Amino acid sequence: MTQDPRREGETGATSGELRLLALLREGHLPAFEGLYRLYQPRLSRFVIHLVRRAATVEEVVNDTMMVLWDKPGSFQGQSKLSTWLFAIAYRKAIRARLGEDEPVDERTAPELPDEDAVPDRDFARKRAAAMLRAAIDDLSPDHRAVVHLTYFQEASYREIADIMGCPPDTVKTRMFHARRHLKQKLEGELADWL
Repeated sequence: MTQDPRREGETGATSGELRLLALLREGHLPAFEGLYRLYQPRLSRFVIHLVRRAATVEEVVNDTMMVLWDKPGSFQGQSKLSTWLFAIAYRKAIRARLGEDEPVDERTAPELPDEDAVPDRDFARKRAAAMLRAAIDDLSPDHRAVVHLTYFQEASYREIADIMGCPPDTVKTRMFHARRHLKQKLEGELADWL
């Protein structure tokens, strides 16, 4: 029976993650592979909102996971394992974004598959989702990160502050501005499709 990775223990990691970390500290490759499979999709969905290029997303996620492989002992359990990994990914994505010197052509930006896509989905739902995605894409990278971590990773403001290296009040301010922008952007059009 596998444990739900969202049920965190007092130490900030599930018992399954703790076992994998203990094995990883001994250099056990299958333990690393298990953690990679657990976190790679979540990190990819997060990083894509910050850097936009598929190759850069893959590079940032792999670099993040290499920190886990090279230095598993640096996770002290003072936060959730996910918070620690997302913080590493955030810093690496920001550095990667600074190195990107050409604008991203939105038509070639990688699309994430809709996890619950069903061929016969209602057209209005698809249209509303596309409009929401476009409005989120129009946010600044820091505002996109706050929205993504809050709504798609279900992180608390304290966890987001740890990830982004800023005070919780800054996270709240960024969320306020992001919500205001989304409301303005979607006010008329989205209501017509819901």
